[in-house]
Amino acid sequence: MLEKEAILLIVYFVAIIFFLVSFVVIFFIAFQRRKNKFLMERFEAEKKFEKELASSQLEIQEQTFKNIAWELHDNVGQLLSVANIQLNMLKNSTPNDYHEQIDETKGVVADTVHEIRTLSKILNNDVILKNGLIRSLEVELERFNRLNFLNATFERTGTEVPIKSADEIIIFRILQEFFSNVIKHAKANNLFVNLNYQKDALEINLRDDGVGFDCGKNNENSGMQTMKSRAELLQANFSLTSEIGEGTNLNLIYPYNLDDT
Repeated sequence: MLEKEAILLIVYFVAIIFFLVSFVVIFFIAFQRRKNKFLMERFEAEKKFEKELASSQLEIQEQTFKNIAWELHDNVGQLLSVANIQLNMLKNSTPNDYHEQIDETKGVVADTVHEIRTLSKILNNDVILKNGLIRSLEVELERFNRLNFLNATFERTGTEVPIKSADEIIIFRILQEFFSNVIKHAKANNLFVNLNYQKDALEINLRDDGVGFDCGKNNENSGMQTMKSRAELLQANFSLTSEIGEGTNLNLIYPYNLDDT
């Protein structure tokens, strides 16, 4: 009898231990799931906040660009046009010996007015929306060639696929940032731009033959971070590679059909 009671006691004891262990395991699993869910929600909230912040910063930058474009076109451009008119009046009241110099000055002023108005178009997102990505790129590269900054070559392959206007502006600003760095720092003679319209994505390749740089030392500069953050807004793959003496390459792959998040 005592032996049966001892066996029952052991069974009860084992059952209680099993129940406690099961409870601890279930509690631990539930806790981990809840923790993982909380971390995932926190990650998504932070990601959403960063996206909204980057979007807000982009809107502020675009408005700033637009204001600068208006100032260039309406104020600086008008002042130079007035200067050109005054040169015409001056020419009529000066000896013929000075006419050639005045005409040269008028030519410089006229060229400056043209470049300012071209620059104002590139800065104004309304004009980019109107012209589209391809024409905006052509205008920018034509300006580089005209001013002898470097020799810019533009190539387009595949069948053009319509892209959301807002995304076109972001893509253009990414490429514009790269162009700016090339002009300022690369000491390049040639710039190559290729837009490849594939079935599911637009692949953009930019390459210069400039001095290049060490990516390990320069991967945190503001220009690169700006390009990266804008590419993230598009959910696009972005890479920038460079070697000293070997130029710099930018690759951007923009997927056409992504659900808005």
